[in-house]
Amino acid sequence: MGAAGRLRGIVPPRLDGFLYEVQRRLPLVVGERLDERYFGYSAADRPAPVAVPATGRRVYVAPANFAGQGYAWSRALERHVDDLTAVSMAPVRDGGFGFRVDDPVPYPVYAASRRWQRAQRKQVLRFTHVVLEAGRPLFPRLGAGTAAAEVAELRAHGLRVAMLFHGSDIRSPDRHAASSRWSPFHENGWEEVPRLREIAAVNKATATDLGVPVLVSTPDLLLDVPWARWCPVVVEPERWASGTPLLERERPLVVHAPSRGVVKGTALVEPALRELDAAGVIEYQPVSGVPNDAMPALYGEADVVVDQFRIGNYGVAACEAMAAGRVVVSHVDDQVRSAARDASGLDVPIVEATPDTLSDVLRRIAGDREAFREVASRGPRFVDTLHGGRFSARVLAETLDVL
Repeated sequence: MGAAGRLRGIVPPRLDGFLYEVQRRLPLVVGERLDERYFGYSAADRPAPVAVPATGRRVYVAPANFAGQGYAWSRALERHVDDLTAVSMAPVRDGGFGFRVDDPVPYPVYAASRRWQRAQRKQVLRFTHVVLEAGRPLFPRLGAGTAAAEVAELRAHGLRVAMLFHGSDIRSPDRHAASSRWSPFHENGWEEVPRLREIAAVNKATATDLGVPVLVSTPDLLLDVPWARWCPVVVEPERWASGTPLLERERPLVVHAPSRGVVKGTALVEPALRELDAAGVIEYQPVSGVPNDAMPALYGEADVVVDQFRIGNYGVAACEAMAAGRVVVSHVDDQVRSAARDASGLDVPIVEATPDTLSDVLRRIAGDREAFREVASRGPRFVDTLHGGRFSARVLAETLDVL
């Protein structure tokens, strides 16, 4: 990944590469002052480097924490493996969703500060294991600034390394578009597709060439990296548990809270949702910009959570809604359902729908409430079995050889 990829979103791309090449050659004191000016941080923004745990096994999980999963996997490891401490790190931006993370670092500092990166690298090399997320570098302005170079360095220092991918960081847009009518990668107007294609290709090549263990957070990604192992996303079932009676309102409350509308298929399903709302069949509540801490209450009051209709997968949001005992409606491919059944012994309790069938499915839910209460009642057990942390901790521990 080039310099523009490293500092994307901080400065205009035309300045990005020039500044990177010039400033990396300057003395650290001079370069850091220029970095502070151009990239919008101060010395006070640089946090202390990560503290090294005192336990025998020390696992560093970084640098993505998408949907709070780096933090969740870290806690799962600590709960289920003795003599182990895990630390999650992620760059954070102002106005984000506020997912929990052990070691938050302001994004400009993570991306640009060589002073912080040098101090951080010194500490990271004292860990025993690293789970490198999303193919992103830990120290973007040191050395080659690539995940591949860092994996080689970490292994040379005796650390055991695994790579973990979340979704668009390894999913091939072309493969997905060829396999799914609803794929978001069919959209010629989605400007992100070329960049995602490049990222996925680079990450797949890196994961292949390095020969390190590879984990994926959702089973559909096994189609892109068949030699990988599924490490399911983790939620806290008790945090999402709800005592609100289900499907007792005259009009069921249907919630849709897309993190990325183009991926979730919001534009494809909202017309049906609004039409059913206008007809008095449901009460539709679109949700956006809600911080993570407020989501348990929001899902806990809903009757139905409409999730995603383009990827054919289920993720953190669906798990949270299932843990809350809500009816979850989504498009989930047979391959994903089969992988989850093989792993857990349970069927995925998500009501299948596509953009074409969503209206009919919601009318059935409104008209046959007892049947769908039964489907929703299976959600908490399914989440506890496969997504409550025990299963993922075992996968991580076996992969890292810390059992």
